[in-house]
Amino acid sequence: MTSPPLLKVDIEIPHWSAVDRARWRLAAVQDFTGRVATVAGAALAGAGLLVDQAVTGPGLVATAAATLAGLVTLRAWRPVGHQRATASVLYLMPGVALAAVLVGERLISGPHWTEALALTIWTVGTWAVRPARLARRMLAPPPPLAPSADLDPMPEEVPGPPAARWWAVHVAVEGGAAPGTVLEDVERTGESSMRAVIRSAAPGRAVPDISIKSLSALMDIPEDRIAVGPVPGRGAAVRLLTVGQADEVLDARTIWAERIAPLAMPGSVITEINFGPTTTGIDA
Repeated sequence: MTSPPLLKVDIEIPHWSAVDRARWRLAAVQDFTGRVATVAGAALAGAGLLVDQAVTGPGLVATAAATLAGLVTLRAWRPVGHQRATASVLYLMPGVALAAVLVGERLISGPHWTEALALTIWTVGTWAVRPARLARRMLAPPPPLAPSADLDPMPEEVPGPPAARWWAVHVAVEGGAAPGTVLEDVERTGESSMRAVIRSAAPGRAVPDISIKSLSALMDIPEDRIAVGPVPGRGAAVRLLTVGQADEVLDARTIWAERIAPLAMPGSVITEINFGPTTTGIDA
């Protein structure tokens, strides 16, 4: 008999709304525009190394126009406050830095290594860090990616009961709370409690230190209701996992004294219990 499912994992597959789809399309267009602007700025400053007098004026005007137009779009319909001010400064950084490079090319006659170094730093820094993109996402984070509809949190190819399969997929994976382990001997101990044995998948290897905090986050159960300890009489290759408080198991005497006798036969106690076949004393 297989163990009943003890851990319930609900995966909600969100569906993108029309607004979310539009936001993702807009974000993609903005990212592409930012890349094009970086390449255009690098080309403009590169030309300024050779013909600075012809490039500096138009380059400064184009840089200022593009930067201010993007800044207006960034700040529109956004709440005022420290975050918007920080995002605005972050957004202005590439344009201001490019303007400084263009002015430096105008002040230094002829190609110079300092101009080439400044251009290289601006290009690499803007391409890698992408300050404008960081500013946009600071004020308007994109919607979360919709996972694939065929996502299976507990694939059938993982053997064992559902709790063991859930453990293999979410906990025992590389980077999980207990990598390289197997959950076995799963047993329900109450309506909302269970216990199981955590075994190392590699023979003779100790079970790694398991983060109760990580398990609590995965299972959505308070940390004080999760415990991992030694298995009595076993070595470090196995650990006992307990979740929740096990229901109290009462013997027949306790049940009679606490639940039956006070109502039906006050003062009575069970003195002896015999186990055997039940007969009516009437021969058929």
